[in-house]
Amino acid sequence: MILNTSELLEKLKKYDFSFFIISIGIFFIGILNLYSATHTSPTMNELYKVQLGWFVFSLFAGVMVSFVNTKNFYRYSYALFIFLLILLVIVLLFGHQGMGARRWIVLGSLRFQPSEIMKIGLVLALARWFTKRDPDRPLGFKQLIAPLLITAVPAGLVIVEPDLGTGFLMILVFFTICFYRKLKWRTLGVIALLGVISGTLMYQYGLKEYQRNRIIAFIDPTADARGSGYNAIQSNIAIGSGQFFGKGFKNSSQASLNYLPENHTDFIFSVYNEEHGFFGALFLISLYLLLFYRFIWLAASVSRFYDSIVVVGLMAIFFWHTAVNMGMVMGLIPVVGLPLPMMSYGGSSLMTFFLCNGIATSISNSRNLF
Repeated sequence: MILNTSELLEKLKKYDFSFFIISIGIFFIGILNLYSATHTSPTMNELYKVQLGWFVFSLFAGVMVSFVNTKNFYRYSYALFIFLLILLVIVLLFGHQGMGARRWIVLGSLRFQPSEIMKIGLVLALARWFTKRDPDRPLGFKQLIAPLLITAVPAGLVIVEPDLGTGFLMILVFFTICFYRKLKWRTLGVIALLGVISGTLMYQYGLKEYQRNRIIAFIDPTADARGSGYNAIQSNIAIGSGQFFGKGFKNSSQASLNYLPENHTDFIFSVYNEEHGFFGALFLISLYLLLFYRFIWLAASVSRFYDSIVVVGLMAIFFWHTAVNMGMVMGLIPVVGLPLPMMSYGGSSLMTFFLCNGIATSISNSRNLF
């Protein structure tokens, strides 16, 4: 069906541009910051061009998803989840290995990380399962066994890669949706007890030595200042030296002198703080808070319970990425490999965030268009 100009303009008037506009704003701050962080490196000074290419592709994909009828998200949620599970198994068996981890499927010059898209698949699958229950009736522990398994299987596969950060994020998304869904107080106590027990066992038997060293370095970075505590110390130096107004664009000494490892991915926020200071960081955080507010507003505005849970899950992906990354670089939590949304370098993660925007926009548009 071909729309005439007036019909198209009418639909565009009802189109919710907010998620894309805020995210694009953050991205362009991020691309300038990425260029600044890598412009002195002969091996990484072209990364910003690659990131721009991924941005165009991700934005296009997100916009296409925004026109999908929301009923299709519900209809194909389990099928997408199973398909992504198969991809995670393929990664473990035949995936490309780099930096001691097997996380990518390589097709020619394209590297794709299925665990990133699985975050969305997990949200859609959990939302569909929780929709089957009465939304006003608090859930007991028995009702959480099935969604816990839905979460544990992909999280376990990702942790084995190993990618502890992404697996941990999936668990955080699960708990966020559970708390939104309403739980019995006794259930909360059981979950807290299981969390303490499983965390202790994970630390003793599940973590590799370098992962345990990160936790020790979080408690006292100076105990191994040239080893496991090096990243945290250099990050704090970068953030502190920015003071209130920063050193200015392309003036990050920690990045240009290569003192700060992974300054284009995990520690990109440290470079931004050094160059733009406290007030620059405050502006960036305000953009993230505005984005979170739009998710919260949308979750409260939709009429379908499934849509509401999906929006909360998508917000959880953005929120925990942001909170964990910023907390990590500021030394508030142990170092965990999670990118900062739209700021860190990485095509798969950028694609994931813009697909999240597309789904949220589709749900928002459905209030008027579908």
